[in-house]
Amino acid sequence: MLQASLRPRGLSRRRVAMALPLLGSALWHTGAAAVAGRAESCRTTRVLMGTQVDMVAEGPDGPLLRHAMDRAYAEMQRLEALMSRYQPQSVVRRIQLAAGITPVAVPPEVMAVLQSAQRVWAQSGGAFDVTVGAFTSWNFGPGAKVVPEAAELARQRPLVGAQGLVLDNQAGTAFLVRQGMALDLGGIAKLPILEAGMKVLRSEGVENAMVNGGGDVLTQGLWQGRPWRVGLRDPRSPERLLGVVAVAGSGVVASSGDYERFFFHAGQRQHHVLNPRTGRPTSGVHGVSLVARDVAAVNGLGAALMVQGAQAGRALVQRAPGLAVLVAGQDGSVWQSPAMEALLEPVAS
Repeated sequence: MLQASLRPRGLSRRRVAMALPLLGSALWHTGAAAVAGRAESCRTTRVLMGTQVDMVAEGPDGPLLRHAMDRAYAEMQRLEALMSRYQPQSVVRRIQLAAGITPVAVPPEVMAVLQSAQRVWAQSGGAFDVTVGAFTSWNFGPGAKVVPEAAELARQRPLVGAQGLVLDNQAGTAFLVRQGMALDLGGIAKLPILEAGMKVLRSEGVENAMVNGGGDVLTQGLWQGRPWRVGLRDPRSPERLLGVVAVAGSGVVASSGDYERFFFHAGQRQHHVLNPRTGRPTSGVHGVSLVARDVAAVNGLGAALMVQGAQAGRALVQRAPGLAVLVAGQDGSVWQSPAMEALLEPVAS
């Protein structure tokens, strides 16, 4: 469940995003393009949270768009610095260093993410767990790839368990109860950070915008007067699209999968989505896509379903029938909820 980890900005890697904005070739240039009698559009790309973050905005004032986008990136960078386990001065690192010793004061933005993580942990029966940060032996980043020995994972497993993360909302503190425990917010922090960037755009008067962070796509308003279109890649064959989702107004398309960071060892794919109960990569599910109107409805659920499997997706939809869910199995199967079947448009051959 180390997915989409908030990695140092200096690191780059090849990523295959399951959700792909489809905006037409005319858009993809840097800067604003003024067309007589039409709104201007602006697109920028930066590396944040260890992935490429694309931002597209449309409006009547090009300089305003660029100013708003700069402010949005600055806010996302500020939040990344608070929540990344890879930045030595982050709040997450301070919580880890104080594990088993003392509670740590956390700002409201971090507390909100930690509380969300605890809710998903409870709802998923422990399938989603931000204390998987204690599984430190894996290396999916640059350099030598590491597959931990069974004895090493057995030593680390007792340090994993979100019941050991104590949040005191009144005091504004977080505490890991055992030394050696650690947090990894990669599966729960990215969407709120992207959402914070979108809120900045709105506060600056930008009504039509899209933010894409490594395949997690947030939208507001329209693109050239029409709904935003987001293609869902087939995780079994990433060069192919399973279909296209049209999103008008506020929306989020979130994705998780075993195809983002992985390597092969002894003929088996070792990927970064870890089962908190075993410390080993999940099996059975290749990728998950979810579509909703707001981040709160889907945040953390993709990683949880990677651990739980497709059957859990069906149970989830029974509790939230309006949620659009797609689960691609490693056996080649693709399951869609009724809401996803209604949204997903076939791709013209």
